[in-house]
Amino acid sequence: MKTCLITGITGQDGAYLAQLLLGKGYRVVGLLRRSASSDIVGERMRWLGILDDVELMDGNLIDISSIIRVIQQAKPDEVYNLAAQSFVAASWNQPLLTGEVTGMGAVNLLEAVRITGLTARVYQASSSEMFGLIQQPVQNEKTPFYPRSPYAAAKLYAHWMTVNYRESFGMHASSGILFNHESPLRGIEFVTRKVTDGVARIKLGLAKELPLGNLEAKRDWGHARDYVRAMWLMLQQEKPDDYVVATGRTTSIREFCRIAFAYVGLNYEDHVVTKQQFLRPAEVDVLHGDAAKARTVLGWQPETSLEEMIAEMVEADLARHRAKMGR
Repeated sequence: MKTCLITGITGQDGAYLAQLLLGKGYRVVGLLRRSASSDIVGERMRWLGILDDVELMDGNLIDISSIIRVIQQAKPDEVYNLAAQSFVAASWNQPLLTGEVTGMGAVNLLEAVRITGLTARVYQASSSEMFGLIQQPVQNEKTPFYPRSPYAAAKLYAHWMTVNYRESFGMHASSGILFNHESPLRGIEFVTRKVTDGVARIKLGLAKELPLGNLEAKRDWGHARDYVRAMWLMLQQEKPDDYVVATGRTTSIREFCRIAFAYVGLNYEDHVVTKQQFLRPAEVDVLHGDAAKARTVLGWQPETSLEEMIAEMVEADLARHRAKMGR
């Protein structure tokens, strides 16, 4: 039986990845940062019905001694680093913390694997936000980076350090440059979940309007369930490498709103309002990924369409609010 260690297991991607690997017969160990009561941090895994099947160990990416201890105890064959301060807006308010966790935390993990001498394969969660002020209309593995936030800059540091550990120490370390991926487990602070939750509240009469920022920003949105499959496939390859993971379809936030509101028979224009406070200091206007390498080498392709994903998210938020209302 293979053992995997997942950092960030309590997040959206961590929960879906844990579900995928449990289904493949892995022993799944998750790094748990003690930040809240365990009944809260396990919410996503509970939603998927897998919380009792996962081993959780205390640790924190910014404390390398804890990482070494967990690696020594768990002895993982595969390590997936999904932990980060991952909210772009918060990275402007907490740039130093973002650099420490998202950037240095990844290096702590790489260093811990190297120090312990394990031959574990490592996956680093890189981000399409690294492309930022895009240098090419469609972004692939060879597109120059131009980060536009503390989060993106921290991810870029972690990305290049992963490359350096691979090339300098011969580590099997791969990075997935993942474009935006969403699901019913997405945090409420992210715009896609903010939209679907807003749609549910408005449909149920709990709210009348949905305040948002820049409606013209465009993203390449996929389903997290599809994207974690790409992570696993990267670590099954004989040679480590970096891969863009994307759908190749770009949609504006305005269009996302239109689809989500239309799903429940509403017109987004009657409810969505733009608020200055939700605009970024430096906007990333458009991201559009080319995942040809992942399709060719990994045999990966997305299975869930944008419309199917939005419907799933709206239904989940309707169910959440109906449960609170006792309906």
